[in-house]
Amino acid sequence: MAHPSGTPAPTPESPINPPQSAQGPNLGMLEGWISVVLNTLLFGAKYWFGARSGSVSMTADAWHTLSDTLTSVVVIVGFFIMARPADKEHPFGHARAESIAAIVIGVLLAVVGGSFFLDSVRRLIAFQAATFSVAAIVVFAVSIVLKEALAQFAFWAGRKINSRAVSADGWHHRSDAIASALIVAGALAGRSVWWMDGALGIGVSLLILWAAIEIVRGSASPLLGESVDAGTEQRVADAIRREYAAVEDVHHLHVHRYGRNVELTVHVRLPAGMTVEKAHGISQRMETRLADELGIVATVHVEPRATEPQAAGSRTGLRTGQRT
Repeated sequence: MAHPSGTPAPTPESPINPPQSAQGPNLGMLEGWISVVLNTLLFGAKYWFGARSGSVSMTADAWHTLSDTLTSVVVIVGFFIMARPADKEHPFGHARAESIAAIVIGVLLAVVGGSFFLDSVRRLIAFQAATFSVAAIVVFAVSIVLKEALAQFAFWAGRKINSRAVSADGWHHRSDAIASALIVAGALAGRSVWWMDGALGIGVSLLILWAAIEIVRGSASPLLGESVDAGTEQRVADAIRREYAAVEDVHHLHVHRYGRNVELTVHVRLPAGMTVEKAHGISQRMETRLADELGIVATVHVEPRATEPQAAGSRTGLRTGQRT
């Protein structure tokens, strides 16, 4: 996507902007649709066996699987919005919809983890062990394999297109696989160790809640605005000085992310006696170099480099103005 001013969008090799495939929306939506189809089928199978055997925990896990379908729908909607071009109301495009989708998924994952934790505590309080038929155990064992495979695909796709939402969906798939594994383990060991199902459930629910916190925190940070790390700040300063070595001070770096588009504002000090035309030309060349070397859209703000007496006089004038 091009910047509204006509400046080319940043390249994906930027140290500030992690690599992201141009096929991101397509691969993200593919992961979402595969998840919707597979989870819907698994929900039907789990619910049927749960209702037939009268197992509350199995029926509850069926609804847990259906919740994965909901999060995948969020992924699809998020990528659909993200793929829309920039318009008058959203001149930087709609790429932040992906981060919003990841936050929604993280919240839903936290709800699942909290519910799973409460269910596990109730099982311990009620001295309840898992009791399933052989057919039910087979269904859950198949679910473990399918959901972990789907999680691995989501993690791979998330890394390939640098998508927090897809990676978050992968964690939701994995939580369902772990939940199914616990039910199988509880069914096999429950006759001799009745508390196994509840104890493992508490441990896994805490893992799910931790994953949800990490997903929300990682997705919210770019939306709230992030500070520039020391390494990136140094690379920006080095690129600016390669363009104009006389720059003494590079400061006030602010970064704003819009999906693949990264906006940077930076202040530099140039000699005070320089003409406006020359200073403007230098700042434009700095912006071009930052786009070419670091793949970011930069706005360079020029400030005069005052001599020490001038700086002191400026401070005196400021104090005088404050007194009046």
